[in-house]
Amino acid sequence: MGYKTDIEIAREADKKPIQEIGAKLGISSDDLLPYGHDKAKVSQSFINSVQDRTDGKLILVTAINPTPAGEGKTTTTVGLGDGLNRIGKNACVCIREASLGPNFGMKGGAAGGGYAQIVPMEEMNLHFTGDFHAITSAHSLLSAMIDNHIYWGNELEIDTRRVVWRRVVDMNDRALRQITASLGGVANGFPREAGFDITVASEVMAILCLAKDLQDLQKRLGDMIVAYRRDRSPVFCRDIKADGAMTVLLKDAMQPNLVQTLENNPAFVHGGPFANIAHGCNSVIATTTALKLADYVVTEAGFGADLGAEKFMNIKCRKAGLSPSVVVCVATVRAMKMNGGVAKADLGAENVDAVKAGCPNLGRHIENLKSFGVPVVVAINHFVTDTDAEVQAVKDFVAEQGAEAILSRHWELGSEGSADLATKVAELADADTANFAPIYPDDMALSEKIQTICKRIYRADEALMDQKIRDQLKLWEEQGYGHLPVCMAKTQYSFSTDPNLRGAPTGHSVPVREVRLSAGAGFIVAVCGEIMTMPGLPRVPSAENIMLNVDGQIEGLF
Repeated sequence: MGYKTDIEIAREADKKPIQEIGAKLGISSDDLLPYGHDKAKVSQSFINSVQDRTDGKLILVTAINPTPAGEGKTTTTVGLGDGLNRIGKNACVCIREASLGPNFGMKGGAAGGGYAQIVPMEEMNLHFTGDFHAITSAHSLLSAMIDNHIYWGNELEIDTRRVVWRRVVDMNDRALRQITASLGGVANGFPREAGFDITVASEVMAILCLAKDLQDLQKRLGDMIVAYRRDRSPVFCRDIKADGAMTVLLKDAMQPNLVQTLENNPAFVHGGPFANIAHGCNSVIATTTALKLADYVVTEAGFGADLGAEKFMNIKCRKAGLSPSVVVCVATVRAMKMNGGVAKADLGAENVDAVKAGCPNLGRHIENLKSFGVPVVVAINHFVTDTDAEVQAVKDFVAEQGAEAILSRHWELGSEGSADLATKVAELADADTANFAPIYPDDMALSEKIQTICKRIYRADEALMDQKIRDQLKLWEEQGYGHLPVCMAKTQYSFSTDPNLRGAPTGHSVPVREVRLSAGAGFIVAVCGEIMTMPGLPRVPSAENIMLNVDGQIEGLF
């Protein structure tokens, strides 16, 4: 049986006008700022008007460590949202926006797949409502103003060797990772080393996703550290006087985007911070707004539960006062087999032993998630090659962990295939058994916060930090940043810092290469192992196969 591609399915979607989708959430057309017929931003005045309402139930979708076999976390998030609506619940989906870099690189889009997608898929994976362009522009304005300040006499006495504000572009471009700027003589300024990150790694992106409103946004932008003086004292964005203009550029980008699933259920798609260097969750303003408008809000966090869910709980929930009712951990039979040592080419053949051998990775994620005091259900995202015996092996393993695994066939069947999962999730959410708490307190020492995550989540023996890093953390504590949570930047493919170490490794250590202060976003970044803030394109980028067909339709996006 031939299956349609994601883009073919999305193209055939029976989309409703966005005003109809808004009406499902009680948003009048006057409070929607339309971008075409199928997407709109929600007005700030409307958001302000619903703040006294009680919150719905927050459901987090996370996953095992990603494998090349694919897990389908976003697909499951969308499928679960549709499933909840199918069983008569008022549910809304909240996910991140897609970055152009991975779209044209190798990861593809970020709107779900099969019959569990958010549309308009092409626009969401391209320019959408311009949020990422606005973030790039605001970031670039600050970059320009820093070098301009230095050019016109450097009144703030910035040490040009210690400008820590890098530039950004929303594309994978390894040639820009390390550059020399201001060459060409007196007219162009003072030559210095610089570099580019991808837009989604910008602190401006993280701030947009954590800010409560425009005032909070401007304050956080002002708090960003952009450079240091010779005496190592920090220079802030507000010293450069860029925070006001940056807020103006971000005014519309700050408002959440409303779109719809293939089944015409509401979805907020807003923000898109990296899940390594930042916290990998959609915006606080979209999530908190959705909770005022729907009884169940299904959201996801980037990469596996060791990164995304940990940051969702310890950073986003802590900072925004959120409390999840249920966590859904997505796993696939194929990924279990890969964790069990099967090569990608051999995943189609039944291999129950390999499934069992790969299950400890899932088991550890379940244990970790439970340690936050939240009930866990496992969604087995169904692939057509899965056999009954393989699915049963996962179900049996999860039952031994004190949780339940439910087969979900949303990719193939839409909400009809996810109704069982939705029923279980709603039952757990309604039981109100969650007793959520982050795994470390605000007042713990920064180095201890890092150790806690490494030991409790990664099951490492210790985090290795040399004296220079420990001294830096101590200095930040003295400067008043000790209460901040920690954002771990490490590989998504393993609990360890070795991307090839699958399963549930123990007896490893986590080397912390450097620490960075994101004073505006409000977290300390601990960079572990080899993490890139500017990805490169693969040998054959997806861009080579993206084009318009004779009917003017986009081909090759996935």
